[in-house]
Amino acid sequence: MKDREIDDLLEKAARAPQGVNPELLERVAATIRPSLQPVRPLPATWILAAGLVLICAAVALAGAARAGFYGIAKMDLFERLLIFAALAVFALVAAVQFVGELIPGSRRRVSPGVLLGFGSLALLGVFGLLFRDYHTDQFVHAGLVCLFAGVFHAIPAGLVCWWLLRRGFAVNSVAAGFVGGTLAGLAGVTLLELHCANFEALHILVWHTAVVPVSAAIGALVAWALHFRASHRSSLRAKL
Repeated sequence: MKDREIDDLLEKAARAPQGVNPELLERVAATIRPSLQPVRPLPATWILAAGLVLICAAVALAGAARAGFYGIAKMDLFERLLIFAALAVFALVAAVQFVGELIPGSRRRVSPGVLLGFGSLALLGVFGLLFRDYHTDQFVHAGLVCLFAGVFHAIPAGLVCWWLLRRGFAVNSVAAGFVGGTLAGLAGVTLLELHCANFEALHILVWHTAVVPVSAAIGALVAWALHFRASHRSSLRAKL
């Protein structure tokens, strides 16, 4: 048999209809049918993003109401407008990005690292412009207190934001956790700006800003741990 004849036979076999047993299709349909349920479409991205920003603002305001609004009371009008406008813009961009991370196929405008880097630099620029007192007093002790308070408030903000988007699906769970942590960290920074009356420049530049990258790292780590746990369980079930 020549090569050409073999090719003709293979082409005919490929074109031949490969029917599927109707009984097999019925068994597959019967297996899938009980688990099918109607799915409500997610709200528009801007609605979800606005909800995330409101959650972060609510957590920050609740924390400041409990601890005191000493920081914002010490600011003048220009400082208040510039600081909280920068935080609001950063939070809105992070919220839109977080929503996109949990909707497969969404357009990614910036990478999580770029979001954190440029947002943190913007905060540093605003803080460096407004605060010029470079005297330090109990730099490490006071700084760690603020860092802990900021991250402490970022945790509930992150959990509630995740609950709001629980119907979404993260293709890259670590990236989603990183962006979610960045957004939650802004709730912690907002709390500090409302409450902390320590206007030493280095204190604000270092410790207040550090809340955002620390929260982002925690979010990524938690997402990685949950993904690893789920993958490990799936592999064990496959083996059984």
